[in-house]
Amino acid sequence: MAAESSEGEEETKLSGGNQLLTVDDDLTEMGKKAAWSVSSCKPGNGVSSLRDDNLETYWQSDGAQPHLVNVQFQKKVRLQLIVLYVDFKLDESYTPSKVSIRAGDGFHNLKEIKTVELVKPTGWVYLSLSGVDPRDTFVNTFMLQIAVLSNHLNGRDTHVRQIKVYGPRPLFEVLLVN
Repeated sequence: MAAESSEGEEETKLSGGNQLLTVDDDLTEMGKKAAWSVSSCKPGNGVSSLRDDNLETYWQSDGAQPHLVNVQFQKKVRLQLIVLYVDFKLDESYTPSKVSIRAGDGFHNLKEIKTVELVKPTGWVYLSLSGVDPRDTFVNTFMLQIAVLSNHLNGRDTHVRQIKVYGPRPLFEVLLVN
């Protein structure tokens, strides 16, 4: 179910989650090309826990909402998909319930492109960056920000176990240009 908000970005409700991460062959994980940072974290539960490919570890925020994950690239990249691993069964009130996806050249001009409501998610949650227009299949950006606006059960801090960011494979990118 998707609805338009008053500012024009797409708002989506997602429930469930997938236990196995499956991504189309024409996409590649772009996160290794980025500098990652978070707005706050508990000691031992920082940004490295988001990228360690271990579903037992997690980033835990430590401060006021919104809780931010910043993904900065040295050059402009095309992004199509964000995948989060969250677990309501384990994390309960620490589980994100509303997430905003923002993109731009840097902190100074981030624009919200999508807001997603998560309903008790357990597993990999797929957040497509493609717009309402079928021609808008990618977001061209230097920076991506994932903002946790609220948690289930009015929780204060958040747990996110993994984040993956995907864009087109270089071969697929060449085919798009030609």
